[in-house]
Amino acid sequence: MSEPELLPWQWPEETWRAKVERVRAGRNLKPAQWKGGARCVVALSFDVDHETNELRDGGKSVGRLSWGQYGNRVGMPRILELMKKEDIQATFFVPAVTALLYPDEQRRVIAEGHEIGLHGWIHEVNTAVPPDAERELHLRSADTLEKITGVRPVGMRTPSWDFSEVTLSVERELGLLYDSSLFADDDPYEIIEKGEPTGMVELPVEWIRDDAVYFNMNRFQALRPYTPPEAVFDIFRREFDRAYEEGGLFLLTMHPHVITYRSRIWILEKLIAHIKEMPGVWFASHAEIAAFVKEQAGI
Repeated sequence: MSEPELLPWQWPEETWRAKVERVRAGRNLKPAQWKGGARCVVALSFDVDHETNELRDGGKSVGRLSWGQYGNRVGMPRILELMKKEDIQATFFVPAVTALLYPDEQRRVIAEGHEIGLHGWIHEVNTAVPPDAERELHLRSADTLEKITGVRPVGMRTPSWDFSEVTLSVERELGLLYDSSLFADDDPYEIIEKGEPTGMVELPVEWIRDDAVYFNMNRFQALRPYTPPEAVFDIFRREFDRAYEEGGLFLLTMHPHVITYRSRIWILEKLIAHIKEMPGVWFASHAEIAAFVKEQAGI
């Protein structure tokens, strides 16, 4: 008979310490000044999940699939038109299945000067996938996005920000410049793996700076949050204002099927207007920011 697994309170120190130290935040990479002498950098990002939110769980709801289609039919055109109007380059994290469903959408994103990053195959949860399968899915996703757009992604945001014990090793195998799935700081930092610097940049995320947590709902579960748009704008604005005060990074995560409704798109429009009122702000893609901080740090 095999020995029963130890419970966490029974773990020896080497067990819990190894788990903690597998992936850690290393040196802070916030530069003294941002590109062109800017005081603050703004990274607008959109997770283009579309129908994969329903597909990844094996869902069959035509209604929820149509919600994903809204992201393509209405959400993405509104976002791209706003980015063009404001002359802002953004980053779009795209599951490979989304790209296969809507290849012309991805080509438009690249043609208009934006970045596309990896976001899983079908928005799968990495910690629920066997390690070998996770590796194969990430590699296949990178090949798929490159084939469709002609540009190989240099960064990853894991679906649902779920980061397994092998995710970092796969990212390093892919030769990625950065990850944007972890939470250990407000500003960019170098990722440490088992005590060793990796040279990979983390552009940290936070649920506070994500539209979905304020607006998403599932009518069949106890998930029915609704924060008034005015309150969401206030939270995002305060996050930017403090980033500006500290000379740091303001990274915002949004979704085409969430932020672009008629009663919500103004949040992004008004936020951009507020940011542009402040002198010395650099709007940049995630790849541009990661490359800049690496260069400044001499990594």
